[in-house]
Amino acid sequence: MDIHIVVEGHHDLSGQIYRQLRAGILEGRLGGGTRLPSTRDLATQLGVSRKTTLDVFERLLAEGYLSARAGSGTFVADGLERLPVARSAQARDVEAARERTKAGARTAARARPLWEAMPQSLPLPRPTVPSPHDFIGGATDKTLFPFDVWRRCVNHALRSQARSPGTYREPAGEQALRLAISRYLAFNRAVSSNWEDVIVTQGAQHALDLIARIMLGPGEIVALEDPAYPPAHACFKATGARVVPVPVDREGLIVSKLPDKAKLVYVTPSHQFPLGMPMSLERRVELLEWAQKRGAVIIEDDYDCEYRFEGRPMEPLKSLDRAGLVAYVGTFSKTIFPELRVGYVVPPASLYGALLKARQIVDGHGCTLTQTALATFMLNGDFAKHLRRTHKAYAARRAMLLDHLHGDLARWFEPIVPTAGIHMAARLKAPLTEDAVISAARDVSVGVYGLAPFYLRVKPQAGLIFGYGSIAVDHIDAALTKLATALPRLAR
Repeated sequence: MDIHIVVEGHHDLSGQIYRQLRAGILEGRLGGGTRLPSTRDLATQLGVSRKTTLDVFERLLAEGYLSARAGSGTFVADGLERLPVARSAQARDVEAARERTKAGARTAARARPLWEAMPQSLPLPRPTVPSPHDFIGGATDKTLFPFDVWRRCVNHALRSQARSPGTYREPAGEQALRLAISRYLAFNRAVSSNWEDVIVTQGAQHALDLIARIMLGPGEIVALEDPAYPPAHACFKATGARVVPVPVDREGLIVSKLPDKAKLVYVTPSHQFPLGMPMSLERRVELLEWAQKRGAVIIEDDYDCEYRFEGRPMEPLKSLDRAGLVAYVGTFSKTIFPELRVGYVVPPASLYGALLKARQIVDGHGCTLTQTALATFMLNGDFAKHLRRTHKAYAARRAMLLDHLHGDLARWFEPIVPTAGIHMAARLKAPLTEDAVISAARDVSVGVYGLAPFYLRVKPQAGLIFGYGSIAVDHIDAALTKLATALPRLAR
């Protein structure tokens, strides 16, 4: 093991090494029981004579900082935490150095002003109650995932990785996964693409970031739905672009409200986020015609299209696009689980080269182990089996939710019934307010979430969003029964 020691010049070499080793021990960087390199190896590492390192070790052994074990080597002595005076002096030096660094940072290094205005963190979904009765959105049920099958896929990927050369891989992703994604999209979404058209990303958010990097600059206009997906809004805002919210109605984005000079339009046509309605075919055609006239690019985020429960599936914008203006974005976060961090984009051919360059600059390429395992999972048919299982489970949860919203909760809620997805929005009827309902639900250990945070400009009507991806049917029943008993007192 190499130890970070720096010697300067040719004077007092043993003193320099001694002081740095002693400081490392007292500051806790070299903990009790840590095995040190041999005097020969340390001398070679530092470019000094072995006599110099022998002198240092003998001094530290004599002072009790090190202990020698015959046949095993030299180790940092245990129990040095009982030296409070020496440690506190070192700690004061370290703390003083940190304070000097902070002071310098306040006066010298500053981020661009737009980053000062950014929220501390994106509003990612996190449970609000320590209870199984939580309707958190954006989450999936891991108990439905076949981890035994996945383990075999990962083991196969490990064997493949062990045989591959230790070099960097293609920024667009592993060929096998790109092939699996292109086949899946052709069969399930009528999106015709060659495997070479697919770029694998670290989730959908990464895909949005790459597109924003190559399309937007400070002051340029990007349009997105209102209400909208907050991480997408933050991604576009981070480029310095001007973000223009566009209202939606029961047919989706109102195309006539789009700003004429928008360079990029972000939409969720299969299952509008967060309200849930699909974009009508007429609006899809209207949006494509609008973009073609202006040369604008459309990002189609098809984030949970796999779970369709009623009605006929409508063609994605990508399959209707004849001008090469739609970037189709998808993710496995809603079909497997978010920690997988795998998504993809099928961009217009004219943007492919720029996106690859951006990908190389940002992180080179993604995790090949995960990509290879996922490719095996898909190509062997296990992903399709998993989707059938989860579709059945989520359909039952959706039905239970609707039973309550149309039954004992009908007095309080007006659901916006989606045809697809693993969440459902519902309007609140007067005089209820979001804050009051969320608080009352929390009092009975039920987690629900308001719609207001998703609106950018349009004044929202009070409502809730019920995610049912990670809550079981019996828990939905129990949670909504408790909620129904808690709401009447709010109307008094």
